[in-house]
Amino acid sequence: MSPRPDVSEERQEQIVQAATEVFTKKGFNNASMSDIANETGLGKGTLYLYYRSKDDLIIAVLDHIFQRDFLEIDELAIAQISAAEGIRRFADIVTADASAMRQLIPITYEFLSLAFRNPVVQQTLQQYFQRYMNMLLSIIRHGIQTGEFRPVNAEEVAIAVGAIFEGTILLSAYDESKVDVSHHIHSSIELLLDGLLAPI
Repeated sequence: MSPRPDVSEERQEQIVQAATEVFTKKGFNNASMSDIANETGLGKGTLYLYYRSKDDLIIAVLDHIFQRDFLEIDELAIAQISAAEGIRRFADIVTADASAMRQLIPITYEFLSLAFRNPVVQQTLQQYFQRYMNMLLSIIRHGIQTGEFRPVNAEEVAIAVGAIFEGTILLSAYDESKVDVSHHIHSSIELLLDGLLAPI
């Protein structure tokens, strides 16, 4: 007889997807573990076998959101491309991810609000932020070392790139008719690169 497959990973994925749906509809404060158990079709006791609290589930949802594009971003580190092209591809990944996860934008900003009150969420966001920053810093420093970029402060440039991403997505929430996330992120990145590129 064949051994039974380990369904724990599949079950965790099911629970995280259900929690994402519930949090998106109700918000973190109004959602309960019972709501999430009902969404999954699991008993509440079974749910607690996988996640001990709502905070654990919030972190799992946050991790799921960020891990979607990390594999693609990590590949930039080994790609044989110019630094400018690396930043452009980084922008491609972020904008494609933002488009695919459009329905999750409200929950993403609720994470930011929660970070001010919940140190665990804040620490988790800081870890993801540092991972993004490290990748950008690697690309920018490479551009400086090869002479492609002017000798600038790499950390300030990385923060400026991050601000373009986050700020454009936020502005689109204010008025979609005036802010096209993909177009305006890419046009802003090109303006930044114009200032970064060393004179030929």
